[in-house]
Amino acid sequence: MAVSKKKSAGNEHPWFSASLAPIVLVKSAEALLGDRAIAQLKQAARQSDPSVEFQNVESARYQAGQLAMYTSPSLFGEARFVYVPELEQPSAPLANDLIAYLDHPAPDVTLVIRHNGGNGNRRVLTALQKAGVPTYVAHALKNPRDKIEFIRAEVRNAGRNIEQRALQALVDALGSDVAELVSATNQLLNDVEGTITEAHVHRYQAGRMDVTGFAVADAAIAGNMGKALTLLRHALASGVEPVALVASIAVKIRQLAKVSAVPRRTASELKMAPWQVDRAARDLRGWNEDTLAHVIQATAQCDAEVKGLSRDPHYALEKLIITVTRARHGRM
Repeated sequence: MAVSKKKSAGNEHPWFSASLAPIVLVKSAEALLGDRAIAQLKQAARQSDPSVEFQNVESARYQAGQLAMYTSPSLFGEARFVYVPELEQPSAPLANDLIAYLDHPAPDVTLVIRHNGGNGNRRVLTALQKAGVPTYVAHALKNPRDKIEFIRAEVRNAGRNIEQRALQALVDALGSDVAELVSATNQLLNDVEGTITEAHVHRYQAGRMDVTGFAVADAAIAGNMGKALTLLRHALASGVEPVALVASIAVKIRQLAKVSAVPRRTASELKMAPWQVDRAARDLRGWNEDTLAHVIQATAQCDAEVKGLSRDPHYALEKLIITVTRARHGRM
């Protein structure tokens, strides 16, 4: 069955609706969601034919003509699932063979092509679009609101409930890594009965060694020096880079400064999520213009130190934590 050459404006669909076709494209800006789409397609292929053969085509090692070999008629007539996992890696031979294949897709073959972002092999993407190939898109979960809604859906699909504050606490702690965020959510679903609360999230995070910068920042901004220093040392011991830790602290302090400077501006005007504005407003208790200015300067100095100005970035971070917690209590 040949792929239609007519361009379809409606051939893009969400990743979770991925289904088999002679040729399928998965645009995977979010790696975890792209993995799920591919796993769904492979499961569908197995259900359709338990004897299906799977073949990966690596762009970096591809040689002209290999696609024809992988899609040629099988001796025993088994269905085949041919997977190109990294189309974004430039490969002229693969691009040429894929474009030629669009005219004559092989019977009993599912060709799944995955593009993980970037500009590599745009020519193939254009050809696939013009051919009307069904495309399943896994958009990147860039902002906290997207991640909160994603985790809410994960919990709902498991037949469970989670408090809004628990969602925010999870994203605050682990939002930089979607895979880690999902892993933590699954662990909570396994360990907690009933509705997942903010207290459950904090208990779970307290037992983890790979503490994130936002947890360190929260403790420092609250003025809890002992907790902040403990979390900092755990984070450093688990491999979190000093530059990333300073960046997390800087984000939190900037949010405090923005909300403090113009308290009546909307979340969209501040370019923050509504829950971030609410959180910053709560965290501002105990802070004033002078103490915020003091820690902003200290954070800028620490940023320079961990990027090479100091020989001991760990000490520079501890000094920043002490400065922030003391400022929270009005001691500068």
